[in-house]
Amino acid sequence: MLSEPKIEHRDEQHTAAIRVHVAPHEIGEVVPPLCDEVLAWLKDKEIKPAGPPYFRYLVIDMEEELVMEAGVAVDSPIEGDDRVSAEHFPSGLYATAVHKGHPDDLAGATAELLQWATDNSIEWQMGQTAQGEAWVARTEFYLTDADAEPNMNNWETELAFLTKINDSSS
Repeated sequence: MLSEPKIEHRDEQHTAAIRVHVAPHEIGEVVPPLCDEVLAWLKDKEIKPAGPPYFRYLVIDMEEELVMEAGVAVDSPIEGDDRVSAEHFPSGLYATAVHKGHPDDLAGATAELLQWATDNSIEWQMGQTAQGEAWVARTEFYLTDADAEPNMNNWETELAFLTKINDSSS
């Protein structure tokens, strides 16, 4: 189930992330453990997370390969290393909605948000490249602590996609 989408301003947000190239059928196996790796890296450096874990889709080619980040927000810029990089989400207007249900249903929730945007003449900060659709910020934030809620059907995941809408507050 997807909540009613809305447009909201978000300030720039610094993150720590690991970027990977992954085949579409390998996302569930490859990407989730990277969030744990980022969290362990932050703990080792005594840096506290400033938000939930996320997956960010940077380049999408569902026939071949995706470029993704798995990470977590931090309060201020960090210095990365050869594995964990300092990234950020830009300030701007994001289309957001919360999906409640199993992560396997996120593709349908994403399709709903994309259709809502089309129906409302909302364009994304993205473009076509030879490698696929290149997105500035197409993100899933995993709001539910899996240890506290083991039933994946009760998980909440926020979708937040950066729009092309002019944001006078940024």
